[in-house]
Amino acid sequence: MMFWRSVVFKLWFTFLLLISIVLFILTVMLLEYFQQYHSDQTKKGLENTATKIASILSKHKAEAGVEIAWDLLDDEMGATIIQSSDKVILSPKGQVTKLSPHYLAQNKKLSDAISKGKTKVITIKDPINDQDQLVIVGTPLIESGKSSGAVYIYQSLKALNETKNSTTKFIVLAAVIAIVLTTIFAFFLLTRITAPLRKMREAAFELAKGNFDTKVPIMAQDEIGELAIAFNNMAKRLNFNINALSEEKEQLGNILSGMADGVITFNKNGRLLITNPPAERFLQHWHYEQNDYTKEGQVPTKVNELFLLAVTTGEEQIDEIKLQGRYWVVIVSPLYNKDFIRGAIAVIRDMTEERKLDKLRIDFIANVSHELRTPISMLQGYSEAIVDDIAGSEAEKKEMAQIIYDESVRMGKLVNELLDLARMEAEHVDLLKEEVEISSFLQKVSRKFNALAKEKDISLIVHSPSIAQAFYMDPDRIEQVLTNVIDNCIRHTPLKGKVTIDCKVDSSGVTWTIEDTGIGISEEDLPFVFERFYKADKARTRGNSGTGLGLAIAKNIVEAHHGHISVHSKVGSGTTFLIYLPRILE
Repeated sequence: MMFWRSVVFKLWFTFLLLISIVLFILTVMLLEYFQQYHSDQTKKGLENTATKIASILSKHKAEAGVEIAWDLLDDEMGATIIQSSDKVILSPKGQVTKLSPHYLAQNKKLSDAISKGKTKVITIKDPINDQDQLVIVGTPLIESGKSSGAVYIYQSLKALNETKNSTTKFIVLAAVIAIVLTTIFAFFLLTRITAPLRKMREAAFELAKGNFDTKVPIMAQDEIGELAIAFNNMAKRLNFNINALSEEKEQLGNILSGMADGVITFNKNGRLLITNPPAERFLQHWHYEQNDYTKEGQVPTKVNELFLLAVTTGEEQIDEIKLQGRYWVVIVSPLYNKDFIRGAIAVIRDMTEERKLDKLRIDFIANVSHELRTPISMLQGYSEAIVDDIAGSEAEKKEMAQIIYDESVRMGKLVNELLDLARMEAEHVDLLKEEVEISSFLQKVSRKFNALAKEKDISLIVHSPSIAQAFYMDPDRIEQVLTNVIDNCIRHTPLKGKVTIDCKVDSSGVTWTIEDTGIGISEEDLPFVFERFYKADKARTRGNSGTGLGLAIAKNIVEAHHGHISVHSKVGSGTTFLIYLPRILE
């Protein structure tokens, strides 16, 4: 920083200017006083001397009085005695200019000393030296009660001017010494003041940089020391407040980041202030749908309309938005600053799963109604035929009774599967795990389908491990899984087709691969294979079609074993199911 901009320079210059003004005024006043005082004293001394000389000349003889008069004069004085118009005496000594009677008579005031008998005192320029001044005192000579002449005594003011100059030099010298001493003292004092101030300035810069642990050393117990203490307390309190704000901000950020719902805050002008990750994903969906990623800081039109309604009416606004196949419920509430609305907050909730569950619930009711309606209708119809004795023979009655039995079994199977699925999805299934030899277990399961495969002229090929290996699992549940999958493959494989079952066991677990050469599953239906009531045949005919719950049950059993089941298929090329169970000892 420039020196002339510093506090030291400003205070020093202020002190110097103040002292200079005071000394200047004091010098002018002292010089004026000395000049007036010396002038008055000189005039009074000359007047007294002139009066004494006039009195002496009146009392003594002319020669004796004149001699006495010259003794009363100093070397700086001169005198002119006019006793009559033809008798004038000039002082023999003195260094001052001698004034002639003619010159004195020309001055009206001085001539009054003779004509009017009055003492006159004037100051005039030296007639010889214009740069000097003379003080002249004229006193009348009284003889027989009348003024017969006058005594003029005059003195040069040169001595007064020399005294004045000497006094001025002395005052100037004193002023210079005072200024030097004041400067030294001022810089010493200001250094003691500005040193702590510089420390505080440096500490203030450190605070501005975010270093709130900065402290100012306390150098004295005066006002500056108290200021340093106050500064340290301020820095300590500021550090505490900043840390508290940082913790609150971090806590708020963690809360917003951990929320499942999206949060967007707006100011009163509709500009985005804060967003959390779910809200950013919502905006990304909107940007992708708009095919424009340059609209940073903008929101969907519907959200903006809800914001305007909220800040205008002061009431909460709710609406639903669909983006990229997902459903979002937007709740916009106004934010208040005392009695004024300062913005709004939008809570965005992804309702896709809820809408999906609602659809599943509706589909579930429709599917159960569809699956139960046909057997119930048949039970009702054939039972009415038996009650009304429509059957003509015992053989017909027996056939109707058999149909009623088959449909009741079908209904019981459907109900049992629904109950099993409900328990599994509620995680209320108990697994009875034991050591199972994989090769014999797979042969046991595959033998159940030999007759069905021969009936449909389908080749059932089984590749079991060549070495006997045991695996820890629930055999009944896994048998149910394999049965559902193999049955599904055989039912959807045409005549002369092939179903291959492959099993591999390693240190990580066991993997079953079941592949058929059937009709395959379309790409749009593939994601829904393991959902309840999924059926490949959309007509839902009774013939070979199952209930649509087998694969859903299989998925829940596999996941209960901490494994996973997947499917790959192409229309007309067949389907491949992959079942994997990890080796977990319990």
